[in-house]
Amino acid sequence: MSALSELDYQQPAPITAREGFQALLADIRERARNEEFDRQKYISQDVIERFKQLGVYRALVPTRFGGDQCSPIEFCQMIEEISAADGSAGWVASFGMSPVYLAALPLDTLKQLYADSPDAVFAGGIFPPQPAAFVEGGLEVSGRWKFSSGCKGATLIGVGISPKNGETLGLPRLAVMPREKVSIEETWDVVGLIGTGSHDVVIDRVVVPEEWTFVRGGPANLDEPMFRYPSLSFATQVLSVVGLGVARAALDVLSDMASGRFSVTGAPALADRPLAQMQMAKAEAELRAARAWFYESMANAWASVLAGDPVSMEQTNLLRLSSTHATRVSAEVARSAQMLSGMTGVYRSNPLSRFVNDTLVITQHAFMGDMTYQNAGAIFFGNKPLPGYL
Repeated sequence: MSALSELDYQQPAPITAREGFQALLADIRERARNEEFDRQKYISQDVIERFKQLGVYRALVPTRFGGDQCSPIEFCQMIEEISAADGSAGWVASFGMSPVYLAALPLDTLKQLYADSPDAVFAGGIFPPQPAAFVEGGLEVSGRWKFSSGCKGATLIGVGISPKNGETLGLPRLAVMPREKVSIEETWDVVGLIGTGSHDVVIDRVVVPEEWTFVRGGPANLDEPMFRYPSLSFATQVLSVVGLGVARAALDVLSDMASGRFSVTGAPALADRPLAQMQMAKAEAELRAARAWFYESMANAWASVLAGDPVSMEQTNLLRLSSTHATRVSAEVARSAQMLSGMTGVYRSNPLSRFVNDTLVITQHAFMGDMTYQNAGAIFFGNKPLPGYL
């Protein structure tokens, strides 16, 4: 049985069980193998359209706006399965979590945003926040923002600004605008997650109405349970679960290739070598353990939300720590699979090379840094973490 379906607690059928989703995953897997996404450095628009049709972008949208109002666990399971087909596709799909960010917009703005469809595709460039002066009609936004994953297929773009009154800068906000008001400069030249299209977005004197801006991480103006779940932790989880999916794919690919692979020296097939068997078992155990803790932490926090209780600092700490742990373990597992494959796994045509690079890039994200361990340790000792951790 695939690790993607094994949980110690009961969950509803995954989103990916819906008709057409498995066909899409097979298509993504084949196109990733042919390097389509890496070659063009973004996920093809027809894949984005199929994500919309199948509910990726409406998964977390409240039912009152026509969405599916899924739980955070259901959403992460979906991203995990997409990521097992291709890490870049999973990473781009993960920004279907944008309703959690956008919930800080005024309610009337949210009604406008979802008036035509719950399938808004959002991408953002948050750092560095650029000064934006108040002018007639709103805030005048100009600047350049990096790491705007999925911007090529987005319908809405959000960028970080610091509202400016004279010489005074207010709390950083996100300014949301239609994609057509933004220029994209294709600067994404990296070794992993190449297909995410995390290019620079450039904006020149676009006036954004103030009601289309919000304080990132500010209180939600929606009261559904999802908006009482720790938003920063969830923003981390939807990315770290990409690593879990890619690592799962790495072990599955290794297993498929091992039984038929013979050594040029006449040694037994890889699957028949005791050392390889032991290393495979260790990798499976490490991945499944990290995954189990990841979802267990989510389940505990979600149970508090559904009970009407606040998610505690201790619960939130475990959400953050289990996410970073999952990311690091995923990278180690993918590398172990490549090591076991021998020279076969170093060829660019071998998916194991892509899996290793994708998982390593995830570990570089700021959410997954070593500061997680410092902050988590401080809480375990009864001290306060650094600002912004929780």
